[in-house]
Amino acid sequence: MKIAEALALILGPNTRVAVRAYDNSEAGPPDPAATMVLRTPLALQYLATAPSDLGLARAYVTGAIDVEGDLHAVVTELAQVDVKGLSPTDAIAIARTVGLKNLRRPPIPPQEVRMTGLRRHTKRRDAAAISHHYDVSNEFYAQLLGPSMAYTCAVFPTRETSLDEAQEYKFDLVCRKLGLQPGMRLLDVGCGWGGMAIHAAREYGVNVIGVTLSRQQAEYGAKLVAELGLSDLAEIRHGDYRDVPETGFDRISSIGLTEHIGYKNYPAYFGFLLAKLTPEGRLLNHTITRNDGTQKAKAGGFINRYIFPDGELAGPAQVMGAMNDAGFEIQHEENIRLHYAETLRHWSENLMSDWDAAVAEVGLQKARTWRLYLTVSRVGFDLNRIQLHQFLGTKTTADGASGYPWRHEF
Repeated sequence: MKIAEALALILGPNTRVAVRAYDNSEAGPPDPAATMVLRTPLALQYLATAPSDLGLARAYVTGAIDVEGDLHAVVTELAQVDVKGLSPTDAIAIARTVGLKNLRRPPIPPQEVRMTGLRRHTKRRDAAAISHHYDVSNEFYAQLLGPSMAYTCAVFPTRETSLDEAQEYKFDLVCRKLGLQPGMRLLDVGCGWGGMAIHAAREYGVNVIGVTLSRQQAEYGAKLVAELGLSDLAEIRHGDYRDVPETGFDRISSIGLTEHIGYKNYPAYFGFLLAKLTPEGRLLNHTITRNDGTQKAKAGGFINRYIFPDGELAGPAQVMGAMNDAGFEIQHEENIRLHYAETLRHWSENLMSDWDAAVAEVGLQKARTWRLYLTVSRVGFDLNRIQLHQFLGTKTTADGASGYPWRHEF
């Protein structure tokens, strides 16, 4: 059996993906959605020694595997492969084709990050992890994200809504859930490039402090605040949210930060945010989760090693339970999983719209890493492997006063 035939057998008879390998073998449907090209023996070695998205990532980032056509189709097919469904005869034939020599792990690509030497989620290590991901290049992120510079799930009121409109809608949805009013004080933890802080200050007249561990984000956000004439309302700081000395905030927004906290640190995280709020204050926590809480909330895999060092996901009930246990009364929860799949589709299109510019800005291997990351993430949301939840909680007082209306007003 040739290599392409073996991989096609793993993909199954109904695959939309063709395979072409370095031994000149070809297999798969005659009119495929995409063709997976194994250019060197390293491709098979990476796949055989790490048969998850990590193996594919190592092969793709190094160029040992390439994809002609729809990368999303390839990742979708691979994500649904069930090797346990192979017959014993097919499994033996595939094993013989792979051979013992391809079961020796090849060198790990230098792009792979392993955070070592420090306890996880110390301020120093968190700063290093955030810098790795966010301090890539503001120019690169501008191409990827578009004018909104919003690097979190958008909310699309219709299928025809543009990405920028959907990001604006998301920020406004958060503001409405928080019930922002002029003169309120808002703390935006993990503020990114300042999109939420700017929207809240400009559209709702609140006083905002936004804080991010990324120096490039903070510099960009502070400059934009000044250019928009919002310096009297909004401040973007470079620093750790744990170092914010102010207290007595009416509202807190946490959009895309919980993923970086670590499950074991949820009690301290939500306890810290609760202490920052005034009585009857509100927290809106917007976060990626696993699809359930039965899986161990551990770090690892392609995205953790190449994109988000030390990132951890828990199930939605675990996040909501930690908020509740910290003292928040949960007033509303919403899953917008499919909106993140759509957001990632737009980001992928933005990246590919000027591929040469992206490569010139960050280099070929990092550009390939990001292309794969966006696709793997999109497939995760497509297949309900991961979700995006917004949890709204209030700092309800001992006598039961929450400040929340009789019915939702957003």
